[in-house]
Amino acid sequence: MPVLQKIIIQDFRNIELQEVSFSPNINCIWGGNGEGKTNLLDAIHYLSMTKSGIRPAEKFNFRHGCNSFAISGLYTMEDGSCSRFSIQVTDGGDKKVLKDDKPYGRISDHIGVLPVVMVSPADTELVSESGEERRRFVNSFLSQTDRKYLADMQQYNRLLAQRNRLLKEERPDPELLDAFDSRMAGPARDIAAAREQFACSMKPLVSRYYEAISGGREKVSIRYKSDLQSEEFISLMRRHRERDLASRYTVSGIHRDDFIFTMEDFPIRRCGSQGQQKSFLVALKFAQYEVMKNVCGMPPALLLDDLFDKLDMDRVGNMLQMVAGHDFGQIFLSDTDKARTESLVDRITSDRAYFKASAGTFSKIDGEL
Repeated sequence: MPVLQKIIIQDFRNIELQEVSFSPNINCIWGGNGEGKTNLLDAIHYLSMTKSGIRPAEKFNFRHGCNSFAISGLYTMEDGSCSRFSIQVTDGGDKKVLKDDKPYGRISDHIGVLPVVMVSPADTELVSESGEERRRFVNSFLSQTDRKYLADMQQYNRLLAQRNRLLKEERPDPELLDAFDSRMAGPARDIAAAREQFACSMKPLVSRYYEAISGGREKVSIRYKSDLQSEEFISLMRRHRERDLASRYTVSGIHRDDFIFTMEDFPIRRCGSQGQQKSFLVALKFAQYEVMKNVCGMPPALLLDDLFDKLDMDRVGNMLQMVAGHDFGQIFLSDTDKARTESLVDRITSDRAYFKASAGTFSKIDGEL
């Protein structure tokens, strides 16, 4: 698995310029709210996925008053060699991704090279917000493990944008709309099939992890919901053509899919407490981790931001036992309570590193916190 030895961050959020070296095992970042813990973990995510795990809008990633930021990391790769990965972003929209100072032919070629799973407070949007958030999560997940899925999504989104532009014209050409529908049908079918398989494979894993975290108190599940489960894409597009013309955008298709999260057969967003929802989200991410580890043949980096928030100590203890009992790779964990972090992590391993976050700077602490 790739192991992050060192990261250099410049002008990313509240981080002006920092170089941080890590343990190959567990890295604990402690500090108060707003000191930069989340920003450090998200910089690692950005280096892996070429985008933030918590802020979709790029403009929020620049340090105040700056018009660019850069992140680079030195990794030990699976074969024992070392590689340096770098990302440079400007507020003009220019983004460069390099491996050993050589740019990729396409940025998408980097996705999956440094697999990562992130658990953060922002995950609550997967439960509370619209299907767009859940689709974004699934797309990010599958793009790291399935290059065809990533290519299909890129092709579908490109054609969808062109189709929507055509629908905004005064008199859209029906034959051109038919041509778009025909070209979008293949990618849409394959995307829907991959998402169906995702839900089927994740369902038992999420249920098992949730049971371990909660102590078997409740039953949870995942269900995929798509127009394509009951109708072919081209037929769907033809049936909704008049609605598309009236709305001036494409009202149906796989870009409207959703994933239904339930507890005891009811939507968890409505019946689950904050602790139950947090437990479900952690179970979802741990299931993602297991699938990615099996598909990629190596454990991803695991980013656990503010992991213990909204969880009682029984659930925290159960969760830490899972981490200790599985073949996890490099772990980055943040918390506001240094005593809690130390007591919980030291039960798992003595091979760990502690860092104190303060106003965007990170100081390694030797020995006890």
